[in-house]
Amino acid sequence: MTKLVSMRRSLVSTAVATLWCLTAQPVGAAPHNVILFVADGLRSAIVSPETAPALAAVRDQGVNFRNSHSIYPTFTTPNASAIATGHRLGDTGDFGNVMFIERPFGAPYSTPIAAVEDDVVLGLMNDRFGGNYLGETSLLQAARAKGFSTAAIGKLGPVGIQDVTARDGLGTVIIDDSTGIPGAGIPLGADVATAIKAAGLATSAPDRGLNGSPGAYNLPGVQVANVEQQAWFSAVATKVLLPRFKAAGKPFVMVYWSRDPDGTQHNQGDSLNTLTPGINGPTSLAAIRNASNNLQALRDALAVNGLAENTDVVVTADHGFSVISRRSDSSAAAKLDFADVPKGFLPPGFLAIDLAKALGLTLFDASGLPVDLSFGLYPKGGSILAVDPGKPQVVVVPNGGSDLIYLPGGDADLARRVVKALTEQDYTGALFVNDAFGPVDGTLPTSAIGLAGSALTPAPAIVISFKSFSTGCDNPEICGAEVADTELQQGQGMHGSFGRQDTHNFMAAVGPDFKAGFVDPAPVGNTDLAITLARILGLDLGGKGKAVGRSLDEALIGSAALPSTTPHVLRSVPAANGFRTVLDWQDAAGTPYFDTAGMPGRTVGLTQ
Repeated sequence: MTKLVSMRRSLVSTAVATLWCLTAQPVGAAPHNVILFVADGLRSAIVSPETAPALAAVRDQGVNFRNSHSIYPTFTTPNASAIATGHRLGDTGDFGNVMFIERPFGAPYSTPIAAVEDDVVLGLMNDRFGGNYLGETSLLQAARAKGFSTAAIGKLGPVGIQDVTARDGLGTVIIDDSTGIPGAGIPLGADVATAIKAAGLATSAPDRGLNGSPGAYNLPGVQVANVEQQAWFSAVATKVLLPRFKAAGKPFVMVYWSRDPDGTQHNQGDSLNTLTPGINGPTSLAAIRNASNNLQALRDALAVNGLAENTDVVVTADHGFSVISRRSDSSAAAKLDFADVPKGFLPPGFLAIDLAKALGLTLFDASGLPVDLSFGLYPKGGSILAVDPGKPQVVVVPNGGSDLIYLPGGDADLARRVVKALTEQDYTGALFVNDAFGPVDGTLPTSAIGLAGSALTPAPAIVISFKSFSTGCDNPEICGAEVADTELQQGQGMHGSFGRQDTHNFMAAVGPDFKAGFVDPAPVGNTDLAITLARILGLDLGGKGKAVGRSLDEALIGSAALPSTTPHVLRSVPAANGFRTVLDWQDAAGTPYFDTAGMPGRTVGLTQ
């Protein structure tokens, strides 16, 4: 455990060393503008001049962050919280797209499990957890407070998280899937709505159309990218917001969150129930090009409005991506029959089914209704394992490539029983246990991966990353597959695991504050963006928690030194059956970056 102690000391020193970044003065004489473009679900290695010319151009013209990192668990809203605030999840408390909140919000939200990719739910999260459930100041919030023009536009959920306390339409402009839907979205200011209408655009966001259908076990998913919806977002950004920002004469910060390629990769119908071509088929490639086209439209509009020379364009992806595998030889759930699950495949909710059997507990759905497996039913949206559903002993929250497991009673013996059951499954990749339960053989503590801190929300007791593997191409990051707890089909797309195919996101930057033609070999991550941009813009992010990223000074004009970087390996004590969790991570100037973690032989990119 010596390395773990050293790592914890490193985290503390990192917090002290990086606090200066939160209040640093701007690099230039006056703040520049910033567009932060998030290409949801974009794998680093998939970008080329052929697949994504505009994305490749930013990387090749400016800074190529080739050693980039998503936050684990590699889901959208956790990374949205990190991108927004510069803090790891132990501080922001956004542990998954779906989380346990202990008690329901009230009708129509009737379960203790909340899906946070929703504007109304984000407001309820704020109400429940101190007015700002993240507990930290975001980049947009700080920019708005200092008089900048600010906006977040694109995918529902992560867009609202960028300035989660701006909900009246009068400060940061928030435009997402729910815009224009009464009671569902954050309102538009009257002047913005008028400007959108004057530009000849609808004041309500279009839905995804055919792109929104995932298909079924016997019906392929989509074969079109999310072009129409994103064309509207792009038009609002380029025809309305950028001209308004120019006319205002103030520096601006805009976050543009492209749903593609993520949404299309999830739903694509190019390989129903087969692992290939998976997310490398023509539909997913069209989605990657769609995101690239949106970025090009923004850069073109900057040029037309005379803003290009004074605007930094920073591109990131919240996470990478994998193809879904629903196979397991060890799972009892895979041996049951379900009407809408191919025979022998893992059903949605398989983890809860297997744990209920192993622990001898009754399986209930998230609302507390019993799940009768003999009738071919399976739990959806989360599960309660208990004798009495009113007193949950185990709560399983499915998120895809990783699941969150909560133990409301805090029973340490039960935690060990859960871990033992998980180590016996062939789909288990990595296991992390909350430090409150003490050391557990086969697992690493959640503090070792940044999941401990000042969070306001309930922390999971156990986090499981599912097995990942290559489907056989030259680069496993391009053709990685993972077992996933999802209602999507084998062959469609997913993320969330601790494989390198999910943690290696695309990151690049170009503009007046960034070096040109520079390849940055140092580890970087989504936690670094808000801190770096705050430094550039002269903003103060403050900060209650200390689990923060660093300023990427080596990528900025006027700085030549690279941070000292050291690779590390952290290994758990093996469980009785030999299962162990191994973590590969890097240290850059005291800041940790987590590459991959899991049982050797079950995790893409794990070399130990």
